[in-house]
Amino acid sequence: MRHRIFQTGILLFMLLGIFSAPSAFDFSSIESQVVEFTLDNGMKFIVLPKHDAPIAYFRLIVNVGGANDPNDANGLAHMFEHMAFKGTKEIGTTDYKKEIKWMDEEDRIFGLILDEKAKLGLSDSTLIAELEEQLKAATDSAVQYITTNEYGQIYEQEGGVGMNAGTGYDWTLYIANYPANKLELWMAMESDRFMNPVLREFYKEKNVIAEERRMTRESSPQGKLQEEMLAAAFVSHPYGNSLIGPMSDIHNFYRPTALEYFKKFYIPNNIVVSIVGDVDPDEVKRLAEKYFGKIPYQPKPRQVKTIEAPQVSQRTVIVKDKAQPMYWSSFHIPSVNHTDMVALEALADYIGQGRTSLLYKNLVKEKKIAMQAQAFAGFPGSQYPTLFCIISIPSKDHTNDESDTEILKIIDQVKAELIPMEELENIKARAKANLINELSNLNGFASGLTFQLAYNELIRGDWRKLFGSLDEINALTPEDIQRVAIEYLDINKRTLALLETEEE
Repeated sequence: MRHRIFQTGILLFMLLGIFSAPSAFDFSSIESQVVEFTLDNGMKFIVLPKHDAPIAYFRLIVNVGGANDPNDANGLAHMFEHMAFKGTKEIGTTDYKKEIKWMDEEDRIFGLILDEKAKLGLSDSTLIAELEEQLKAATDSAVQYITTNEYGQIYEQEGGVGMNAGTGYDWTLYIANYPANKLELWMAMESDRFMNPVLREFYKEKNVIAEERRMTRESSPQGKLQEEMLAAAFVSHPYGNSLIGPMSDIHNFYRPTALEYFKKFYIPNNIVVSIVGDVDPDEVKRLAEKYFGKIPYQPKPRQVKTIEAPQVSQRTVIVKDKAQPMYWSSFHIPSVNHTDMVALEALADYIGQGRTSLLYKNLVKEKKIAMQAQAFAGFPGSQYPTLFCIISIPSKDHTNDESDTEILKIIDQVKAELIPMEELENIKARAKANLINELSNLNGFASGLTFQLAYNELIRGDWRKLFGSLDEINALTPEDIQRVAIEYLDINKRTLALLETEEE
């Protein structure tokens, strides 16, 4: 049941670890120490003082992700992950006024390229080639004013570690860890990025992302399968779009469009900041008002309104490649904020998380028809109705059909039989151990206490829900598990995605 307290972009074959901890862990003592405040512009801060070491962990999470990408610019949210540390008008440049003139020229030329491409079969390929040469020359002229990685160098010189960024379908995350006495430096640098964004080397970085797509999608059979599965499962909702974007959209990313996207979503009341460490909440508030308080208020953008129509029949996707087979069966379920989600996560634990799960015992240990098998609830996102997934990687000389046969038997079993009370108690114990582990880890990526405070506030509406999860889990009954299995695991309404070995 880690998904609720361990939210990641892709949750594949992660075995549920048992964390040894005292049985009398005092969750209320942590909750009572949290200080929250909201700036006049709507930006929310959650602060948890922990004075064990002179370190502060910072997580800034924006309520924008792949689900918010424009129709003709899928992958734009992910592009900002790559732009995160390119600098500002002050950092990363030797002469911004001269640099911006060449950046504007890049935009002008690329706009002409887009106009010509829009003519489709009537476009002039010779003209496009000439414009691309002009674009390269403008980019080279802009580069002469760039101080490469100055943002990262400042960060490291001041003792920062772990600077990173990540993109999901629901959020974009920015990470930093500093010595506690560098609190003001983080405030100054981070607010500068939001007030004075410079999408430096934008057109060069598109090539980096295109290569990333080639490696993780075009050249990855598993990546292809995942994209095809999501596209089949979500016909209308943007969870069916590619998070990194299709190659055509990546090549056509246009900096003025990206800046408009930034101005729309990167606004104070669409952001939550979580700070955990050796800090004084009063000082955090003073500095937040000084630096982030200068960012003007804007109306919050509308979130996704599209609702996926109920799936009425099985959809099947088959990808053939020179690769080991892979099996993926997905069922539509509600968002993380639905009351059934806690039971669905318990069901996922029972079916396919860890060595005591039905999938492991049946497919891996006893019948040896799979090397790995897992179930999880809440993919690819959690803010909107999402998927319950069952995955299997067949063993050598075994097939997806064999996995499917046994998985359907397991689904029938959990519908027909109540989960043994002992198994349910074990699930509850694991959930508690995982939550203790999560709260004890301050510095995870899309995990750990610092992230979870921000994530629960942003996506679930209240950071306190992190601490209230156990009450929901403890209230579960075997009948709850059986009910959600019957309601949601309808094999006639699933999406079945199969990676089949292509014959030579």
